[in-house]
Amino acid sequence: MDTSGDIDAAFARENGIRFIGMNYTISGEERFCAGMESEEILKKFYDGQRNGDLTRTSQITPHQYAETFAPVLKEGKSVLYICLSSGLSNTFESVRLAAAGLKEEYPEQEVCPVDSLAATGGMGLITERAVKNRAAGMSVSENAEDLQRTAVNACHVFMVDDLGYLRRGGRVSAATAVVGTMLNVKPVLIINGEGKLPTIGKKRGDRQAIKMMLDRFLESRDPSASSIYITHGDCADKADYVAQQVREKVPDADIHIMMLSPVIGAHTGPGMVSLIYWGDRSRIE
Repeated sequence: MDTSGDIDAAFARENGIRFIGMNYTISGEERFCAGMESEEILKKFYDGQRNGDLTRTSQITPHQYAETFAPVLKEGKSVLYICLSSGLSNTFESVRLAAAGLKEEYPEQEVCPVDSLAATGGMGLITERAVKNRAAGMSVSENAEDLQRTAVNACHVFMVDDLGYLRRGGRVSAATAVVGTMLNVKPVLIINGEGKLPTIGKKRGDRQAIKMMLDRFLESRDPSASSIYITHGDCADKADYVAQQVREKVPDADIHIMMLSPVIGAHTGPGMVSLIYWGDRSRIE
C-alpha cells in the first residue's frame, strides 16, 4: 500500500506489509513519507500547519512504481498493491501503466493494483482483508478481485476543523471558507461510491459534527465487522471522544486510533477526525 493509507503498525509489521513512499511539501521543503511516521514527525507537521506552513503532495510516477516492484518480481514473487482512491488522485492510473510495462519483462509474475476507492484507515481495513485472504489461500489475482469488489464497503465519514484546506483543494469556495470559519461551521464529508469527497452536512461546532458522524456510522455499519479506524490531525481529544461514543454503542468494537498520514493531512489540516469502518456507503450519502 502507499503512505496515504493508515494501518495498525503492529499488524503491518507482523504481516510483512510494505509501503510505497510518497512526497509531500511543507513550507517549500520537500519531504518523503516512507512508511508509518513517528508521532514526533507528525506533531511537527501539524504544528507547522498551525503556524501557517503551506502543505501539498505529489503523486507517484509510473517509473517510481516500476523501480519499486521490479526487485520483488525478480525474486519470483507477485505484487498486490492497494492504491489511494482514483477519485482523489491519478496515482492509480500511474500504477496501471507500470504494471503493464512490467508484464512484458516479467511475464510469469503478476502486479495486481487495487483501486481502494478509499484513503487513510479505509486502506488499512482493505489491507487487513488482503492479509486474511492470503491466509485463506487465495492467489494474488483472486485476492485483488475480492478486494476490488468489496472496497466500496469501507466507509469513511469525517469532519475538518479549518475550511481553508478544503478551499485550497477546490472543495469549497473562498467565500464559504471565510464565512464558515467565522461561524465555527464544521463540514462533514464522506468518501462516496466513486471514491470522491462530497460534503454531506455542515454543523456548528465539533460536538454537532461528531454527532452527525456517529449517526451515519450507526445507520450504515456492518454489525459483523468489528475493526474501526479513527484517524485524526493531531487532535487526540476529539479522537478519544469519538472512540468513547462508539464504545458506548458498540462495546466489542476493535478501535485503532492514530494520527493521520501527512500525505492526506496536507489536504485536511489539523483538527480533522475521521470514523472509518466496514458498512454500506449508500446509507451515508
